[in-house]
Amino acid sequence: MKRVLFPIVLLFAMIMVFTGFQCASTEITSAKLYINQKNWDKALNVLNKEIEKNPKSDEGYYLLGLVHSEKEDVDNTIKAFNNSLSISKKFEKEILAQKKVQWANYFNKAVSYFNRAMQSVDADTQKIQYDRSIYAFNQAIKLEPDSADTYKNLSFVYLNQQKLDEAIIPLKKLISLEASLEGYRFLGEIYFNQGNALMSKYGESKAASDSVEALALFNQSIEVLEKGRTNFPNDSEILLFLSNAYIAANKIDVAIDAFKAGVQQEPMNQYYRYNYGVLLLGGNNFAEAAEQFEKALEIDPAYLNANYNLAVTYVKWGASIAKIAEEKGETNIESKRKYELALPHLESYLEQKTDDPGIWELTGRVYSILGNLEKAQKAFETADTLRKR
Repeated sequence: MKRVLFPIVLLFAMIMVFTGFQCASTEITSAKLYINQKNWDKALNVLNKEIEKNPKSDEGYYLLGLVHSEKEDVDNTIKAFNNSLSISKKFEKEILAQKKVQWANYFNKAVSYFNRAMQSVDADTQKIQYDRSIYAFNQAIKLEPDSADTYKNLSFVYLNQQKLDEAIIPLKKLISLEASLEGYRFLGEIYFNQGNALMSKYGESKAASDSVEALALFNQSIEVLEKGRTNFPNDSEILLFLSNAYIAANKIDVAIDAFKAGVQQEPMNQYYRYNYGVLLLGGNNFAEAAEQFEKALEIDPAYLNANYNLAVTYVKWGASIAKIAEEKGETNIESKRKYELALPHLESYLEQKTDDPGIWELTGRVYSILGNLEKAQKAFETADTLRKR
């Protein structure tokens, strides 16, 4: 699940202007001089004395926050600023501005580290840069905890590292802050893939707990993706994973009703048509599935996935007819007709996507059934070659 982070460069200039030297304590006056000289350690020393003498020094805490900020001590920066604001709101405007400045600094650092990781070919260097990016984004979050962009980009770093569990928290926070297309897509996809992984494990171990947990993950995926569909009804990725999650959760009837309603409301929406077809195919409703994929292709002739799934529908349909006939000891030529209908769609798909060994093998099987053994052999050889690469 490789994702690309689009850098967002935010630049702020920090200007520290100090006024009101009159009536200030000796420590405050000295701190301002040290700050103007960028002598942060001496400024820190006199400000700690100021606060010890005057625990209600709003200005002392404000200046202390500035110094900690310059020393890149985010935790103490926030603590000092909060203490100042708890005493008075006198320096609120300056505090908010300074936090924005530091948030932008850490955000831009994080983007820079991420870009270095993406450009590196050395695994160890990549890890170091990714870790630095994560640290910087987390520092930015401390300073501006309601910045959706920070959570979005942090989740992208985790996704690029395939750290899916770690990506869940920032994605959930992102969605809570704004209706984010990427947030719904990626979070729904993560839950779906985690559910699939557990179901595979269940198939090997037969542990009932794996099956129950997988079902819970599929339901979480459905919940997220349904919200995503509400906000982005025409997003093909959201619709695809939503239909797959419904199938995985054994909620095909619910899903069919939902996507059927979508088709009725927007009959020229190829994505609704396609996903409705996927659900119908999952329920072995071949005739109606084929109709939906054909409609999707009428709307968008270049819709590659609809082309492929129409072929799969005809293949499965033909196999189903052949099986029923075989069980009765009969021959049904209609099964061959379905394979003939599948073939042009498989060939069209392979014209655009030539590197999928599974599709070459499926096409070879169809050629074999239709008696074209020469083309079947070439398709099987192509599949074998691709698998050996």
